[in-house]
Amino acid sequence: MVPYRILFLEDEPTIREVLTEYMLMSGYQVVTAERGDRAVKLVREQEFDLAVLDICVPGADGFEVLKCIHTCRKRTGVIMLTALEDEQTQVKAFNLYADDYVIKPVSPIILLKRMETILRRTGRAAEDGEGCGRGLILKEEAYCALYDGRKLPLTLSEYLLLQTLYREPERVFTREQLILSIFNEDYIGNDRIIDAHVKNLRKKLPAAFIKTVIGVGYQFDSKAL
Repeated sequence: MVPYRILFLEDEPTIREVLTEYMLMSGYQVVTAERGDRAVKLVREQEFDLAVLDICVPGADGFEVLKCIHTCRKRTGVIMLTALEDEQTQVKAFNLYADDYVIKPVSPIILLKRMETILRRTGRAAEDGEGCGRGLILKEEAYCALYDGRKLPLTLSEYLLLQTLYREPERVFTREQLILSIFNEDYIGNDRIIDAHVKNLRKKLPAAFIKTVIGVGYQFDSKAL
């Protein structure tokens, strides 16, 4: 299989070299840029599966690159990797459709795990049969799910249920765990409410993504056709 292609925008040499080496060792194909204008040029000329973008870089800043990706390469996942940790900057990044926001300094292993998570949501991961859902994409910033580009008519509770299962496809969740994930600690009542949500969700999903594990609960089936 062709390696995932990563665009890595970072102007600090040590950080760029160390993280690039970890990405290469993990099997990614990495294209680096030190300046935002160079990254914008690369986005316009080439396809990338994921972009890891610093914000404060020479030339165009990381937000300009993010805007370019959203305009030209909507299927490219984006992680903002920056020392800026104020709420306003983080909100701006998510409003511009960043998939994740990671604050420096970061463990290379944690960054790689974040990258894997984003790639599971992207269209290419789905096409290759490696990501969850084979065409199922969750837009977490918009609280909606898409299948082959079509928005699924989910209620908020159905979306949160799907999101919980989708994020950890190898894990079996009990009904109590799913209730906490959806309602936090605000729900008082029978845990069979989850069964009703699962029944309704299954009717709206184009494939049998939700697997019942008898005696335990539910699991996302990433191998479902």
